[in-house]
Amino acid sequence: MLAETRADEAPPVAGAPRRERKRVVIIGGGFAGIAAARALRRAAVDVILIDRRNHHIFQPLLYQVATAVLSPAEIAAPIRQLEVKQENLSVLLAEVTGIDVASRTIEASSPGAGALKIAYDYLVVATGMRPSYFGHDEFAQYAPGLKNLSDAETIRAKILGAFELAATTEVEAERARQMTFVLVGAGPTGVELAASLAQMVKVTLRGNFRRINPAQANIILLDASKRVLPTFAESLSRRATRRLEKLGVKVLTGIKVETVDAQGVVAGANRIPSATVLWTAGVAASPIPKMLGTQTDRAGRALVDPFLKVVEAPGVFVVGDAASVMQTNEHPVPGVAQAAIQEGHYVGRLIAKELKGGKIKRPFSYFDKGNMAVVGKNYAVLERGWLRTSGALTWLVWAFIHILALPQLQNRWRVQHQWLWSYFTGQRSSRLIPEPPRAAAPARNSREGHQPTS
Repeated sequence: MLAETRADEAPPVAGAPRRERKRVVIIGGGFAGIAAARALRRAAVDVILIDRRNHHIFQPLLYQVATAVLSPAEIAAPIRQLEVKQENLSVLLAEVTGIDVASRTIEASSPGAGALKIAYDYLVVATGMRPSYFGHDEFAQYAPGLKNLSDAETIRAKILGAFELAATTEVEAERARQMTFVLVGAGPTGVELAASLAQMVKVTLRGNFRRINPAQANIILLDASKRVLPTFAESLSRRATRRLEKLGVKVLTGIKVETVDAQGVVAGANRIPSATVLWTAGVAASPIPKMLGTQTDRAGRALVDPFLKVVEAPGVFVVGDAASVMQTNEHPVPGVAQAAIQEGHYVGRLIAKELKGGKIKRPFSYFDKGNMAVVGKNYAVLERGWLRTSGALTWLVWAFIHILALPQLQNRWRVQHQWLWSYFTGQRSSRLIPEPPRAAAPARNSREGHQPTS
């Protein structure tokens, strides 16, 4: 299927052996990409799923990895496992570097195999989002975002490492800086991360340090919007704010972050000293949609038609967070997991029907199953149409839905047991700080006491 490209030669794709079956290439192994692949499992087509990582992440629980509730393996599953159940699917570990819509080919770089050129009949772009620093990319080195397992482990190490440094310093001002945590962005991720961190410092770390009291940590949630959870109803936003404040989180809304550096943040013309700044604000699309040469919105998402097609590129679809889709009520489809799954499934069915000579006449329609956000132990908020609930019962619904949505049975079993353990004991089993790689020690010569053997 694949032709290798070397730096000094281009593979003659046109001269490749004629393929008997059509080929669908899917870029991205997230919710949308996997949903599209599964929708094609009975189609007479070859499906190639490309991702630069070998695993699928259940992103709604990433914040629990970042706060040591769960380990990375509990919310992730290998993408290659899909090949076991789907005979027409091949998984390729590679990073897409270019797309030529005119020749219907993709350029990719694969570890070990080098450069590849892959032909397609249909292309589905499902590359998701990445953190956006609103034109201040220099903030990234001081304020990591939360989009993948590496980000979650980086944040966990920063949080746990801050308490270790606070326990060793003799300078009171530095101790206070180490125990101040600033989260920029009060959307669902920021709210969930702040609440989980608040419970961690008050319960999990209680009694773990002799020289400091982790419960005295200062957790600040900042947002330029007027309230937390701005996409939820105002009544739910107020309830979430009260819950956060009850947990000890200081909520500051209507304040714009101006600077992020090694010493903390400047927000609203005030300096907040902090050793741990976490970015849970805006997002932007990956660079892949721009490779299609189509129009994009301000966040870099491809503007697609009601059938999720790229008008200027026949046979090309964009789904999930990489697509800008308008609903029939003129509101954009939200960038949530359920929308990505529905879009991926729709495109997979559309392609399968076209391959049979049919045509789907009904454009994509998003079915809103509701939005949820958990605000610490025993509390969550839910909004679905006119229904707006919060509290412990909503939290149980949230937990049940998320366990069922995990990618594999073993993930569900592990998360269920870990949640029960954490619920009754307050302990979190994944409180590990990865050891940084050590530089190789310089070789000692004979002048330094090393006696060569003869």
